Amino acid sequence: MDILQIAILGIIASILYIILKDINKSFAFIIILVTGIIIFLAIIKQISIIFEMIQTLGQKANIEGLYMETILKIIGISYIAELGANLTKDAGLSSVAKYIELSGKIFILLLAVPIITAVIEAIVSFLPSI
Repeated sequence: MDILQIAILGIIASILYIILKDINKSFAFIIILVTGIIIFLAIIKQISIIFEMIQTLGQKANIEGLYMETILKIIGISYIAELGANLTKDAGLSSVAKYIELSGKIFILLLAVPIITAVIEAIVSFLPSI
């Protein structure tokens, strides 16, 4: 599925949502949810290609596999949290969306602590001892 098909699917789903939201709000939301899942499944192959490219770049730059894996996890968490937050916002639950966003940020911070620690240790090793 290319971007034109995805855009057309999104436009059709949006029009159906606008028409159906006053008639049957739950069915209109299901249309948006299913559309989001279809679009996500359509781009999953491209996402895996991007991950493979990032891993290849990391290997060429001699970056430890643990760091590359952590970076990929952080990217995945950010996209999943954004998708979940947007879906709950569409459902009219903005407070739940804020909690999803906060949870995503906490998980990202948790994964980033070892990287931050390694960077600080590297900086400290360059400083002259007193």
